[in-house]
Amino acid sequence: EQTNSSSLLPRPKRKLFIMKRLRILSLGAGVQSSTLALMIEKGEVPMVDAAIFSDTMSEPKAVYDWLKWLKTKLSYPVYIVKKGDLKKDTIQTLADYHQFSLIPVYTKNKITGKAGLSRRQCTNHYKIIPVNKKVRELLGLQKGERVKKDVHVEMLMGISKDETFRMKINPKKYITNIYPLVERDFRRIHCVEWMEKNNYPKPPRSACTFCPFHNNEEWKLVKENKQEWDEVVELDNFIRNKSRNKDEELFLHNSKKPIDEIDFDEKTDQLDLFTNECEGMCGV
Repeated sequence: EQTNSSSLLPRPKRKLFIMKRLRILSLGAGVQSSTLALMIEKGEVPMVDAAIFSDTMSEPKAVYDWLKWLKTKLSYPVYIVKKGDLKKDTIQTLADYHQFSLIPVYTKNKITGKAGLSRRQCTNHYKIIPVNKKVRELLGLQKGERVKKDVHVEMLMGISKDETFRMKINPKKYITNIYPLVERDFRRIHCVEWMEKNNYPKPPRSACTFCPFHNNEEWKLVKENKQEWDEVVELDNFIRNKSRNKDEELFLHNSKKPIDEIDFDEKTDQLDLFTNECEGMCGV
C-alpha cells in the first residue's frame, strides 16, 4: 500500500484575510435608520459594506415585516444577529430571585412607597455586543485576536438632529460612530418627509413590545395588536413580585400600576424611549 508522503507533512496554519477598513450601518429598522439605509442605496450617503440588525426577538410584528421589505430594497448585505430571546431570558432570569432584571423596570416599595428604576442591561447585551461580534467576524478576526492599530471601522448610526444627546463615542477604539443624519441637519420629521418624497412607506417605530421606556402613545400602538398586548400584560404580571427585595414590586409602566389598568389617554410622567436612550442603539 502506497502512502502519500505529503499527507505526513505538517499543515501550514490557516491565515484569515484581515480587513483593514469597514463601513457598517447599524440598522435598528425604525424611522431614522431606515431612512439612512435608503439614502445610502440611492447614493445620497456614501455606500457601506453591510448593515447589521441586532434582533432581540421581541420587536413588534410590524418591525419584522418592515425589515423584510427593506432588505428587498437594498443592494448591500443586511446581517441579522442575535444573542437570544430577550423576553424569555428576562423571565428565566427573574424566576431566580437572586438575579437582576435584564430589562429596566420600575420599582415601588410596598411599605415606604419609595419608587425607582432598575439598571438597563438589555441594550449592551442584546444590541451592542452582538453587533460588535459581527463586526469582528466581518473583519476576519478570530476569537480573542487583538485588533491591530491599522484596522478601522466606521459605524453609521441612524440618529437625527433632534436626538444629538444620544450621540456617543464608541468605546471600541477601532470603531468610529458616524452620524450622517445629524451632519445633514435631518430631524425625525425630515426623515418622514424624505420617505414620502421618494415614495417609500413610513417605517414603524422600532423597540421591544414591552420596553418600559414607551410613552403612552407607543403603549397604545402595542395594544392594537392583541397577541402582543396579551404578552405584555402577562410579562407585567409575572415581574410584579420578582424583586430581590421582598418588600418591592416591579412594573413595566412608570405609574407603578398594572399595565392593563392604565388609561393611556391620561397624561403621565412616563419616560420616553428616545429621551432616555443611554447607548444610542435602540429604536433607531
